[in-house]
Amino acid sequence: MARSRYIVGLILLIFFVMSFLTNIPGAIIPDIITSFGVSLTVVALLPFFFFSAYGVMSIPAGFLVERFSEKPVMIASFAAGLLGSLSIALQPSFLVIIAASFVIGAGMAALQVAINPLLRVAGGEEHFAFNSAFAQLVFGAASFLSPRGYSYIVEHRGTYAAAANSPLKLLDRFTPANFPWVAIYWMFAAANILMIAILSLTRMPHVERREDEQAGTLNMYRSLLKKREVWFFFVCIFAYVASEQGTANWISQFLATYHHADPHTAGANAVSWFWGLLTLGCLLGMFLLKLFDSRHVLIGFSTATLLCLTVALFGPARVSIFAFPLVGFFASIMWPVVSSLALNSVAEHHGSFAGILCTGIVGGAFGPIIIGRLGDMFGLRVGMSFLYLTFGCVLSVGFWARPLITNATILQKKET
Repeated sequence: MARSRYIVGLILLIFFVMSFLTNIPGAIIPDIITSFGVSLTVVALLPFFFFSAYGVMSIPAGFLVERFSEKPVMIASFAAGLLGSLSIALQPSFLVIIAASFVIGAGMAALQVAINPLLRVAGGEEHFAFNSAFAQLVFGAASFLSPRGYSYIVEHRGTYAAAANSPLKLLDRFTPANFPWVAIYWMFAAANILMIAILSLTRMPHVERREDEQAGTLNMYRSLLKKREVWFFFVCIFAYVASEQGTANWISQFLATYHHADPHTAGANAVSWFWGLLTLGCLLGMFLLKLFDSRHVLIGFSTATLLCLTVALFGPARVSIFAFPLVGFFASIMWPVVSSLALNSVAEHHGSFAGILCTGIVGGAFGPIIIGRLGDMFGLRVGMSFLYLTFGCVLSVGFWARPLITNATILQKKET
């Protein structure tokens, strides 16, 4: 059993569930602040611990998959998600939320390491690029729907709609009236149970991992960490994820603070559109990458991102609420372009280098908490101005990157 449309479909479902769990904090942060009366710095511990788990687990997860294979690691990942979700749903205290966020993050980090090689084998190498791109679209769709689902649940709890709808009525019964946001974690728990059941009944194909998918040896990591460009790209991946999460996690609170927008409606919708446009922007980016050098595309999109950020932070409410999602649109190509430039800038040990780059996802832990700390000291607008530094770091890649192989363009083909 090698190629299987069923396995490809299952992996796409996993991407959807993984995204649904990963990108909800931006929508619930205002409710967490209200429920527990915590500061901006303290509430930022939620994304801090979640993304810290990525930094801790990205490389060890590769060794676990090589030792135990994909299926046990995937089931364990969803078991971690179930444990974290149930802990919050049953005992919604702030300390439990923080600890559970780390557990859920560790599960999602291991899951991400396991499913990409599986997608290559199940879908076929010749379809891997298409399937990977489609998986990212599914991931983005879930990111778009997650805040909207949360908004719908919170807005309709205790209403006639809830009484007429048995799933919402069931959520009403188990969700504390003073913590309506807990309902989303009951949904997460149900999703994890469903995925564990499906995976337990599924026979997985055998995966022969390519060199660029293997965890590598300690000597490989030592060799790479001696290279200056490896550190530069790690810092820029760190900066990108700090920018992405620093924006997404504070949009709703910013709009509530400065423009009195309802976090359950306007705030959640803005977060939703941020993730939605982050996905749609990839389509324009893919087209432009066929016409221009990826470094030039990165410079153009990064400059547009900084302009949109300026309008979002300093413009009026009507403009700000649209400018924040546009930040996501122009940030869309940053991760794939910076990652490809990084891997094309070293001649060997691509699997180990990919692990180092994935560890840079820990930037998602530090971006929100730095913004929160600055926000407590000087106001959230000043705090979010930190994003000029992190987005600027990504912009710089377009000027100093010297890849061994540049992206193929239509003009190059014509010249050839």
